[in-house]
Amino acid sequence: MTRSALRQIAGLALFTLAAATILTSPTAKSFAQSSAKKVVKTQDDLPRFNYPIAGTATALLTSDDATFNVFAAKVQADVDSVLSDYEIQDRATLRRLLSVRLQLQLLAGNEDKAALETAARIRDLEDKPDARLLSGLQTRAMIEAHAATGQTSGPAYEQAFATDYAASLKPLPWAIVGNRIKEAKSSAEIITPALILGSVQAAIEPALAKSHQLSNDLAWGLIGDRLLLQDILPLKAETVAVLTQEVAANNVEKPDIWEAREVTLTAASKLTPVKVAIWDSGSDLSLFPGRVYSDPHPAPGGDPNDLAFDLKGFPTHGYLLPLDAPQQEQYPGMRDELKGFSDLQLSIDSTEATALKQKLASMSAAQIPAFIEQLEFFSIYSHGTHVAGIAARGNPAIRLAVGRITFDWHNIPLAPSEELSRRTAADDQAYVDWFRSNHIRVVNMSWGGGPEDYETALEKNGIGKDAAERKAIATKLFTIERNGLYHAIQSAPGILFICAAGNADSNSSFNEMIPSSFKLPNLLTVGAVDQAGDEASFTSYGDTVLVDADGYQVESVLPGGYKVRFSGTSMASPNTVNLAAKLIALDPELTPVQTIHLIVAGATTSKDGRRHNIDEKQSVDLLHAMHPASLR
Repeated sequence: MTRSALRQIAGLALFTLAAATILTSPTAKSFAQSSAKKVVKTQDDLPRFNYPIAGTATALLTSDDATFNVFAAKVQADVDSVLSDYEIQDRATLRRLLSVRLQLQLLAGNEDKAALETAARIRDLEDKPDARLLSGLQTRAMIEAHAATGQTSGPAYEQAFATDYAASLKPLPWAIVGNRIKEAKSSAEIITPALILGSVQAAIEPALAKSHQLSNDLAWGLIGDRLLLQDILPLKAETVAVLTQEVAANNVEKPDIWEAREVTLTAASKLTPVKVAIWDSGSDLSLFPGRVYSDPHPAPGGDPNDLAFDLKGFPTHGYLLPLDAPQQEQYPGMRDELKGFSDLQLSIDSTEATALKQKLASMSAAQIPAFIEQLEFFSIYSHGTHVAGIAARGNPAIRLAVGRITFDWHNIPLAPSEELSRRTAADDQAYVDWFRSNHIRVVNMSWGGGPEDYETALEKNGIGKDAAERKAIATKLFTIERNGLYHAIQSAPGILFICAAGNADSNSSFNEMIPSSFKLPNLLTVGAVDQAGDEASFTSYGDTVLVDADGYQVESVLPGGYKVRFSGTSMASPNTVNLAAKLIALDPELTPVQTIHLIVAGATTSKDGRRHNIDEKQSVDLLHAMHPASLR
């Protein structure tokens, strides 16, 4: 299984966001297209490339310019060929390609004019208002500093960069760009050479060691890492100072639209208990006394509150992923670090945030892979409970059940195979059969996966002779799991499934993400916005995303009851489940189609038409108008 819980815990990706967030917002639009070009309808239509590498990725990353430029020239030729030979309408795909081109131009050191042109193209292609305003500002500041001083390092260059960068940020409307600036500040604060090199050891070295070549996906990551080491890190002090000053001068909390929209049900209301399943990494049901579903007649050997499968897809037990003795000892510290990442994202100088920055600053590259794996494990461990807390808020009628998935947290994931994919497809049907037999009304799915995830897992396990063969294997395995999940959801028309759009800032349909790309009458896909209802920087989108909900720094509980704020479409989805469960508690006769209609019809659409923010009060008012007698 290559699916993953859709976390947006800041620390998991902050160091990789540094170049993308500060340099550009990697979007794109279609170019003048030729009828001879190959039409790209999904990511599967794009070519794959291989780059033979002698030695380690770390050695290449830190090699001299002459050595690295041989590799970079091959990557650039392939990127240019895709941009010239393929008709790509998907903006996220184009922005990624153009961002690689920009990184290569900046690394060349003598292509300032071309880099500015590429940055301008990227900026013109942005959809999200904050990304458009911030796109390419650091690129321009670096190039202008080079032009003004004739240097690419040293005090004069650094001061010129800081002056230009600060001037470019100052006139921007904080209400629009504030969240991204705080995210950029967080990224800049924690990035270190060790973090970059350690991430390469965790994510790239295992694949290279097995195949002695890199796919284009990992090769592009190495290009970005080179830029971080060579051009971004030397400007860390200036970047942090500029962003800190900007935050200090403007950090006025945005208005919160959600409190006014909230519906809080009480025991005095005429409510019918509604069973809701959190299909996720496991939830600490002990935190929800009186609001847990228990099967009065569980199957022999079954659990009354949950159905669970282990990492290899075999039946297991327990509504919460069990911790061994060392993990139990580590959990309190990791829980504090998760809060520290959250506080960093909000520019809160908490004890946890300070301790986390100090820890990351002191870590060696060799320590980073184990830290990433540990953080991944505890993020997964916490995820399902955090989701359940959001879904249950303000609803005494909710009865929570769990479908526990064991997501993979290892740097080298379990090797994909046809046997595992067929078992996963069968497990999906077993989960849904359990939901149906226990009369579950709503299911939350804050997770997903796509064909590229399978390709990456295959590469890290050394399966497939090259990227093209891995693509073929991945397509076969993904199709098995996609069809299995689709038919499982389709087989339960009486259950409403609500899923997260994804955190890739891309089109989920083009990327063939499951389940968010599915079109089914009993499935609703949700994007993320912040407390003011503005589109989150990370949220994915597409024609299947019908509504948006609060997914930015949403407070909920972790196992044991500790409260933390997390961001992600993983949080937006249960906020919508929260509304669906309240509607059904008020009127248990509602069908999934009717419930979706009430949620979508009650949402408010933004002026640009991109967002459709849920409104609990509006949807409940629509229910009153539809069935007034049912609410007396």
